[in-house]
Amino acid sequence: MKFDDLDRKMRVFETSADLCVLPELFMVARLDGRSFTRLTKDAGQFEVPFDFRFRDLMVSTVEALMKCGFRVIYAYTESDEISLLFDPEEQLFGRKLRKYNSTLAGEASARFSLKLGQPACFDCRISQLPTIQLVVDYFRWRNEDAARNALSAWCYWTLRKDGHNEQQATKRLLGLSVNQKNELLFQYGINFNDLPNWQKRGIGLYWEEHDKPSVNPITLEKVNARRRQICIDYDLPMKEDYSQFVRSIICKSQTQGA
Repeated sequence: MKFDDLDRKMRVFETSADLCVLPELFMVARLDGRSFTRLTKDAGQFEVPFDFRFRDLMVSTVEALMKCGFRVIYAYTESDEISLLFDPEEQLFGRKLRKYNSTLAGEASARFSLKLGQPACFDCRISQLPTIQLVVDYFRWRNEDAARNALSAWCYWTLRKDGHNEQQATKRLLGLSVNQKNELLFQYGINFNDLPNWQKRGIGLYWEEHDKPSVNPITLEKVNARRRQICIDYDLPMKEDYSQFVRSIICKSQTQGA
């Protein structure tokens, strides 16, 4: 059998299950670190519940994902997870889901591993969202999840540092309301509202344009060139203000693409 015939025959088995995202749907990729609780304990003895070094590793990984060929218009990271919103006109890989999932997981794993200095692994899944409101709801969901996780983490590790073991700390927090968790922290002199916003709300990354002094190579005249750079926002708004913030980024990207 000739190679071309063999190639056509075998590729059917490789691509028969391919699913593609329909045109004009928004795609949001969510990546999660695999066994990162154990990894961070073994790797760098990071401070708990939050550490600037781990935060910066995640932000660096997100920046790399925004620059590796995908049309990402907004990215969000909290804890060991990353969410990426693609331009609805994204056409890379013919919008094949398996290609996005495998490539993004591989890119994130490689970038984070290089920065950390030891192997780390991310998984990836894609949400297909037909409306701007659903995109806003998705990021609102992750933003509020960050706040819930941050409060629980601060309570848990405060108890652990006070001498509670894993089981005791977990049992102590079981069934506590948000107000009760805040009160628990207050008893240790910690006001949750005063903690850094990046811990409570996550971190947003998006593109901004700016003028950069340049020189016309033909006329040698001084001109201003438009350049794009990634803005890292450690002070995201909350609740409805965050919804409006995400919506404005989407609308801005659609206006620029029109």
